[in-house]
Amino acid sequence: MGMMKTEAPLDEKAIVAAAEKALADIAAIRGEVSKVIFGQESVVENTLLAVLSGGHALLVGVPGLAKTKLVTTLGEVLGLASNRIQFTPDLMPSDILGSEVMDQDESGRRSFRFVKGPVFAQLLMADEINRASPRTQSALLQSMQEYHITVAGQRYDLPAPFHVLATQNPLEQEGTYPLPEAQLDRFLLQVDVHYPELAAERQILLETTGTGETTPQAILSAERLAEIQMLIRQMPVSDKVVDAILSLVRSARPGQGNASTDKNVAWGPGPRAGQAMMLCARARALYEGRLAPSIDDVHALAEPVLQHRMALTFAARAEGMSVRDVIDGLVKQAKG
Repeated sequence: MGMMKTEAPLDEKAIVAAAEKALADIAAIRGEVSKVIFGQESVVENTLLAVLSGGHALLVGVPGLAKTKLVTTLGEVLGLASNRIQFTPDLMPSDILGSEVMDQDESGRRSFRFVKGPVFAQLLMADEINRASPRTQSALLQSMQEYHITVAGQRYDLPAPFHVLATQNPLEQEGTYPLPEAQLDRFLLQVDVHYPELAAERQILLETTGTGETTPQAILSAERLAEIQMLIRQMPVSDKVVDAILSLVRSARPGQGNASTDKNVAWGPGPRAGQAMMLCARARALYEGRLAPSIDDVHALAEPVLQHRMALTFAARAEGMSVRDVIDGLVKQAKG
């Protein structure tokens, strides 16, 4: 869920003071991002929640919706060293991780030297990740979960913090490969990027077709981001919210007594979904100026946390049902 160094828990007063400082930082981040990204508030929020929670996000949408622009903007605003990989069908795992090259010194002795690939960044943008073959997609798996890679038996640690923000075209598009389930589960959130509202699209036309272009300023440093991520992990979560998370995640699994799920869901979310919900609910509370998450946070995060961790049965797909329909139904049941 994230590579964190452990620290002694803060007392209540210290958490309140640290949260107030973090609130000011988050407000400044939102303000800076809004200078470049118009509208798409929920997309910006969910992508930021994934980073503030110490995780990775998958942005799904058709081309031309500023997914790439959002990721590069976040890299600049959060003060992270970022790299971008454009995924293509002929991309090889070594193009991501790096490779060994042979050196020869003056005496003629030969030795191998590892040349680091673009994965060695604090923010990695994996652009159109589903255009590459499954073998290449899987090259990211170890780095996303374990924060290091292994090449020729040698371990290489990645920079901290390390976040992957991947963009993906809808799977119906030609020349795309579905991501393996194991890799989808490594993404804390799946963020769906829809077409902008009319007012936002008008602003895009006016602001982006002139001679000047707004460039965002760095608000945080990598060290400050790590402090906020640690603060989020120290925020208290009430038993009611923990129970709501467990109830929702378990209700999305077949065989747990939910008739709708048993009928429509082939396989459901594992414990990693609950971990993601716990972290993101805390981050969402802080994002909205609260010191503890509520059950409303859990319901609001159900779709981005669960939708890429579930699969429908063939019969449900044949009826035209979507994973989102199932999640909406589970949230309505939870709300009673």
